[in-house]
Amino acid sequence: MVVKNENLKMLSPLVFKNATVTNLVTKSNSTMTTNFRAIATCLLAYICFDIMSVHVRLLSGNYSPQELSVYRNVIGVLPAIFYMWYSKELSLKISDYKIEKWKLGILRGLIIAVAQLCFYTALAKLELATVSALGQVSALFIVLLAIFIYKEKVGFWRWTAVIVGFLGAIMIMKPGTDIFSWYSILPICAAFCYASSIVTLRSFKSSVSSAILFLYSATSAAFGAMILAFGSITFTPIKSVMDGFLITSMAVCGGFGVVFLMYAFRNAPSALLAPFSYFGILTSFLIGWIVFDEFPVDTLFPGVILILISGFVIIWRENRASKL
Repeated sequence: MVVKNENLKMLSPLVFKNATVTNLVTKSNSTMTTNFRAIATCLLAYICFDIMSVHVRLLSGNYSPQELSVYRNVIGVLPAIFYMWYSKELSLKISDYKIEKWKLGILRGLIIAVAQLCFYTALAKLELATVSALGQVSALFIVLLAIFIYKEKVGFWRWTAVIVGFLGAIMIMKPGTDIFSWYSILPICAAFCYASSIVTLRSFKSSVSSAILFLYSATSAAFGAMILAFGSITFTPIKSVMDGFLITSMAVCGGFGVVFLMYAFRNAPSALLAPFSYFGILTSFLIGWIVFDEFPVDTLFPGVILILISGFVIIWRENRASKL
């Protein structure tokens, strides 16, 4: 018995070591699987946004950007409700939806309504890839807004990235030339509004769920879009069943695109997912080329390269700062 006990004592460290290695491998594999799922979901979100953009372009011949914004936001409340159900937070009690900074939650939705109106107007007038490329300056606005709202300290590299990124946007817009269009300012305005809605998320406590915040923004964006539309246009009756299908599909793709994006960023580090936001430039270029016969290479280059470089520099600095 003594010998057996001694053997067990000798084997126990080895067994413990093997168990530890097994647990580490299992945990590593689980993390890789979760990250892969988050990346796939993130890419799916950007594909949803591209499909929504195609729908907006197809519908813009018969319906105004204000009308499309209303349809997108009103029907887009349904994915927000679905997300509440998925996260098991859906309730019939009004008190369950109360948050401390509810005014800011509503303001974010109103800002998003303005962003979508600018974005949809730009889609009706500019190439898809041009709108997508100019929209990427939102990363630069996030840096600037963090400085002015939260007094965040920004060093040489991020300041340089901001300047280079805006220089790239100016090169795409080409102000002062015959090909300049005032509509090219609209994606910049949309990017600023979207950046504002993202940055202000810092003001909410971590205990406030993403689903609740999405419900606030989706609901108030719907009201905001209606106010902007009813004060400026007369609604056009939906002309066909196909138009009704496209409008519904546009809203569902846009709404679930947000849900997928929130799920991805909730389950993987932002530094891992951020570079995939530039996937939208490539897909917008390809879709614009295939579907609408757009090939705006002369418009995009070399400005888009500067925007890409500035974005990756910001991602690099954010990732490095998080490790310090």
